Amino acid sequence: MKKTAAKRRLRKRTFTVREANATLPLVRAITADLVSLARDVVERRQRLLGLSRPANPEVRDPYREELAQIEAELEEDTKRVQEYVEELRALGAEPKSVTEGLVDFPAMHAGRRVFLCWRLGEPEVRFWHELDAGSRGRQPITDRWAEDRPPEERPLRLVEGRTCSGE
Repeated sequence: MKKTAAKRRLRKRTFTVREANATLPLVRAITADLVSLARDVVERRQRLLGLSRPANPEVRDPYREELAQIEAELEEDTKRVQEYVEELRALGAEPKSVTEGLVDFPAMHAGRRVFLCWRLGEPEVRFWHELDAGSRGRQPITDRWAEDRPPEERPLRLVEGRTCSGE
């Protein structure tokens, strides 16, 4: 069911490199909050799993209430992580790793659907990958992308050593 919803979102909106970069101030802010909270949740959950619990639930555990409170807080923070994910999806972006800050933007390139790929800390969207390649298949965006841009976004070409302004 999740894959179907993801495919529907992919069909709904695609980004140009310029559009993806225009969303980065908001995407960056949401992703920074998401990564910070997600890493904290993962760390606290691992620590909680490491605590031993009595095998017999009838035995009075002096820390039972405290553990229950910690688990409730973790559950609330996990919901907040999901809310950040949904905020990114509402923008048309697809978070791929909540702890690494990887975000994909559906795009079209050479007549096929691909993902523009951005990672928290990068100044702009500079990579792309095939739908099934994941972030390991990231490739730099090159001038080949110019053909996918609307005319007003394409780089100017040199004509006899001069820049062509389109006039």
